[in-house]
Amino acid sequence: MVRLPRSDSVAPEPLFVVGAVSQYLGAAVAVHLFDEMAPAGVALVRVLGAALMIILLRRSWQRRWNPSDLAWASAFGMALAAMNLSIYLSIDELPLGNAVAIEFTGPILVAAAFTRTLRSAAALLLAAGGVVVLAGVEAEGTMRGVGFALLAGLFWAGYIVLGHRVARGPAAVDGLGIGMLAGAAAISGFGAPELGPAFDTPFVLLLALVTGLLSNVIPYWIDQLVMKRITQHRFALLQALLPATAVLVGLAVLIQVPSVRELLGIALVIAAILLSRSVKGPGGSAAEAGIRAAD
Repeated sequence: MVRLPRSDSVAPEPLFVVGAVSQYLGAAVAVHLFDEMAPAGVALVRVLGAALMIILLRRSWQRRWNPSDLAWASAFGMALAAMNLSIYLSIDELPLGNAVAIEFTGPILVAAAFTRTLRSAAALLLAAGGVVVLAGVEAEGTMRGVGFALLAGLFWAGYIVLGHRVARGPAAVDGLGIGMLAGAAAISGFGAPELGPAFDTPFVLLLALVTGLLSNVIPYWIDQLVMKRITQHRFALLQALLPATAVLVGLAVLIQVPSVRELLGIALVIAAILLSRSVKGPGGSAAEAGIRAAD
């Protein structure tokens, strides 16, 4: 069985940077694939390919599975797959950085869930303002793209909450692989009819699998490493790195140059997630205390 590298000596922030760059490089490859295969088809190959990679690397079939572990892993994987499908439908119509910034409302809700203060209310208002600004950036397809991004954000919140349960349970990374297999089955009705180009052109299939490696295997494996070490609240806060990373990858790889208005909207979302950090006392943040109690 392939063992995870020890990461206790590495701070979560550098791990997040590696995972974020990998994730959005994979998204950039996916955008180019949309000319050959519909987003739903790319999402299905991405999730299914990543699931099989992890299961084979980990030899997950050798693990003893109880019904509870399978249920939690399956719920986690379905949230993950639905998130992947929704964000692909969004970035088919919106710039990568814009879609990810709007999607980020999910982690904001998780970060604010245990911080019922004026600061968390202000954070949600900032996030809403950022979404409104970004929603008005493009003339065509905007509301459809925004809707899919908001849906992806809802599934992202589920991914964080369920992912912590899986990461801190006995299944851990094996749960990620099995969960993505269940997730692939859940979205197969959307993606299976779009798989023709993958079978007609092996290079298209290869690129879709590369997308799965970059966007699922590497970043979500890193997430499992980090989720074991930090709370849901801090995990959600650290993901403030992602919108900025998405903008930079979109600029460098897709030549998507953000306007001043787009930068303002993304900045509002990043400010919202930073503001949602609760005031810490001698015993740590109230949010973290609440999550420790829940754990």
